[in-house]
Amino acid sequence: MKPQVSIIMGSDSDLPVMRDAAVILDSFGIAVEVTVVSAHRTPKRMVEFAENAHLRGIQVIIAGAGGAAHLPGMVASITPLPVIGVPVKSSNSIDGWDSILSILQMPNGVPVATVALNAAKNAGILAAEILGCADAAIQQKIIAYKKEMRDTVEAKARTLEDKGWK
Repeated sequence: MKPQVSIIMGSDSDLPVMRDAAVILDSFGIAVEVTVVSAHRTPKRMVEFAENAHLRGIQVIIAGAGGAAHLPGMVASITPLPVIGVPVKSSNSIDGWDSILSILQMPNGVPVATVALNAAKNAGILAAEILGCADAAIQQKIIAYKKEMRDTVEAKARTLEDKGWK
C-alpha cells in the first residue's frame, strides 16, 4: 500500500514520541512512511522532501521537532500539503515551550496545525480525520474510534456511580 501520510522528525531521538502517530494511523489502515528530515542539519533534504511529497502521493505530513522546532514550519512553507506539527520536549528544550511556540506561532499564509507537547497520537488522529474528508471508509473508522472512546468513558462513569461516587 502506498503511503498517504509522511511522519518526519528532526532527529531519531524524537521517534519514541512520533511512533504514536504511526501506531494510530496503522490501526486505521492508513499507510505511513517514517523518516528523519532535519531543517538545520539537512536543509537540502528538507527542501527536496517538501517539494516532492505530494508528487509521491503523500496527502498529509506530520512533522515532529524539539528545541527550536523549525521543521514543521519550514516544510509547510514549501509543500502544498497540510502539515501537522508535533512539538517534542527534547533534552535541550525549555520545558517544551520553545518547541510549542516555534511551531504554533507561524505567520499568516504558512499554517501549521499544532497539537499538544508530545501528542503525536493526536497528530495521527487529525491526519486520519483530514483523509476521512475524502475517504468514507477512513471516516467510518474515525467514527467507530470515537464511539469506542465514548463507550469506555461511559462504562467507567457507571462503575463509579454504582459504587456511590457521583
